[in-house]
Amino acid sequence: MIPLSVGSIAAAVDGRLCSVEPDQIVESVCVDSRSAGAGSLFVAIAGERVDGHDHAAEAVGSGSAVVLSDRELAGVDGPLPCIVVDDPVLALGRLAAWYRRDLLDCAVVAITGSSGKTSTKDLVASVLASLGETVAAAGSFNTEVGVPLTILSAGPSTSFLVVEMGMRGPGHIDYLAQLARPDVGVIVNVGSAHLGMLGSREAIAAAKSELVAALDASAVAVLNADDLLVAGMQDVTRAECLTFGESAMASVRAVDVRLDGQARASFTLVDQRPGRSASAPMSLQFSGEHYVSNALAAATVGLALGADLDAVAEALTAAVPQSRWRMEVRETADGITVVNDAYNANPESMRAALKTLAAMAGGRRTWAVLGEMRELGEDSMPEHDAIGRLAVRLDISRLVCVGEGTRVMHLGASNEGSWGDESVHVEDVADAITLLRRETRPGDLVLVKASRSVGLERVAEALLAGGQP
Repeated sequence: MIPLSVGSIAAAVDGRLCSVEPDQIVESVCVDSRSAGAGSLFVAIAGERVDGHDHAAEAVGSGSAVVLSDRELAGVDGPLPCIVVDDPVLALGRLAAWYRRDLLDCAVVAITGSSGKTSTKDLVASVLASLGETVAAAGSFNTEVGVPLTILSAGPSTSFLVVEMGMRGPGHIDYLAQLARPDVGVIVNVGSAHLGMLGSREAIAAAKSELVAALDASAVAVLNADDLLVAGMQDVTRAECLTFGESAMASVRAVDVRLDGQARASFTLVDQRPGRSASAPMSLQFSGEHYVSNALAAATVGLALGADLDAVAEALTAAVPQSRWRMEVRETADGITVVNDAYNANPESMRAALKTLAAMAGGRRTWAVLGEMRELGEDSMPEHDAIGRLAVRLDISRLVCVGEGTRVMHLGASNEGSWGDESVHVEDVADAITLLRRETRPGDLVLVKASRSVGLERVAEALLAGGQP
């Protein structure tokens, strides 16, 4: 972060100074009092369970120079240094927008999509790091809090800033895009996540398209040519459009895709942008054919920002998973392979994970330990039924459906032809762990996947630790 005076911050956020000198210097921003340090700005956010204002004194005691708050605050020793604003979250956004507009001198890449945006963000960062200092969102910092924090983490030597944008409804991505003012906007895909909120894939596409609609004419929109809803977003943007995919019409494409025994893809990366004709061989260290699309998006961003094709292929070949619980492949002490993909789930990512499990089997016994896919609305029942049936068609050895929301999945598998204990339903995570510890054996391959709120990563962690729930 570029050091800022408290006075300049107050001016940027339309705030009022209380018990703090305007020339006090701020060198970082945090929203968790446990992360507060010398010279930090602590943003006090009132959440559903915790109100940051209650921890402001703790942050100041740890070195925070000032608190961004919605009221004057006091600790045991007297008033706390504050910048008082109408709403700390909105003020954080105003600060980030000013910081991006007036202080940063870097190219900003913004990424959104129904699934795979965090993995794509990590791959984009790997490619751009070969061109210059790159700052990328930590984990899935993609909200109205996470995006400003990412923007404010960039410094004077940052050449590239990569932000991830999640969506909670119409207008949300447009708000984030106005803060970040991207030079490159990437739409990874449009899937079924948020069907319960918006009602249709078309409505989801409209909400996601806000990113490219907000781009200036001098910017670049990077769109998935293999997703018709995304490809159609060329009609809503003023920016130059580049496409990626396996389609013959894509600006940047993959040909001759092959998978190894761990379902890691190798392919030829082809640059066929207007006036270009070049190719380079490359491989990925990520399990799952769906990572090909993520890598192509990253390659397109790199090429758009001046990277050489061979350097892009080299960077993507060297890239390793950065974010937890996304097709994370590890082996237990007794020889069971665990694929932890429990960070989140929707129908598209669930199908991709099951296909990856089948591709990795190599004669081994396969287990799919699956939890509920949430936020699907009226499509929840048919989508869960379809996943159960797909597990049977892919010849997955054992399907373990965890929790009340997966009863339809178990029924779908049974109706598709599973018999005996090929598909079972268990009540909770503890029951799933007990079953797996009792019945898995060395050489087995276990996939764990569900929506984040289900907490199914505990199954993978228990297997890897060798302990009980």
